[in-house]
Amino acid sequence: MKNLESRLLEMLSRGYCVPRLADIAKALGEPGTTIHYNIKKLEKERKVLAYKAVFDQAAIGKSVCNYVLINTDPEEYSNPERIAGELSKLEEVESVDIITGQYEILIKVRTRTIDEFYNFVKKALSRKGFAKTTTITSLKQIKSEFVPIRTP
Repeated sequence: MKNLESRLLEMLSRGYCVPRLADIAKALGEPGTTIHYNIKKLEKERKVLAYKAVFDQAAIGKSVCNYVLINTDPEEYSNPERIAGELSKLEEVESVDIITGQYEILIKVRTRTIDEFYNFVKKALSRKGFAKTTTITSLKQIKSEFVPIRTP
């Protein structure tokens, strides 16, 4: 049988997932058609934006997780959406938030190795528009996307 793991992981991470209607219907004690109608309504109202798989990052080889706090240059301070939008297009960036406090932007970056993260920093964070960055390295993730991570 063909090994499609890497292609499947990529597609699942991009939202090629569907809710398990039969399981939801059984749990709520409602017909599947009622569940389907209500889910479609939530999607149409953009209350549900996507369905995606939640991965055990270590098991799929992306166990290095860093949070990067970013200060923008003074000329970029009034428009953090521009830089946040650029960062959101990078494959390594898992999430981007515009925040309050001492920093303007927070990004979550996942890589396979610390060397990959270093290359990401050189490529992405040394660009124009950044005044200062601070990196926080996650040592161990306990919960992700509302799912507890298995620990030995």
